[in-house]
Amino acid sequence: MDCSYWFYTLLVLATVPPMVPNSALLAGAGALAASGGLSLPLLVLVTLTSAVLGDLVVFTVGRRARGRALGWLSRDARRRSTLEWVSDRIHRYGIPAVIAVRFVPTGRGVGGLTAGMVGYPMRRYLIGAGIAEALFVSYTVGLGYLGGRFVTGGGPASLLIGPAVSLLVAAIALGVQRRPGRRPERAAR
Repeated sequence: MDCSYWFYTLLVLATVPPMVPNSALLAGAGALAASGGLSLPLLVLVTLTSAVLGDLVVFTVGRRARGRALGWLSRDARRRSTLEWVSDRIHRYGIPAVIAVRFVPTGRGVGGLTAGMVGYPMRRYLIGAGIAEALFVSYTVGLGYLGGRFVTGGGPASLLIGPAVSLLVAAIALGVQRRPGRRPERAAR
């Protein structure tokens, strides 16, 4: 069996569960597609399908655990107000809220669970999740693909990528460290 099929399997296993960090893997897969090691259309199809499937599973878990979860969340005033706030946003803004929550850290899991718990319509949730995952997959795989094309193009430009990224990270770190109002004693702590 071709080893690329195992890589597609790894991608499915990394994109179905919502709490697994997978951006670097998807960008790396995009770079492999640029070098011809993977099929770009198949890569996008596999990752998009598995990510939306994972979102659907999380939504369904939220819907099925609704009674117990809402009871637990309602016991504490702070949890209850947070749930009401999120529920209000999901019902008020609908699909754009479902899309936006995907890009908040842990938002994919928490947003899906909450949407399921508060009775948000499944069809509308899937539309929002599909759009959000399409955006995520296209820019993550796309950046990896473009980086892979740039590096495999050869020439002296490909040798400058590593040092350029290192200089950029160092400049950002120095900028944050020298930010006005920041003391060196605080930075050391």
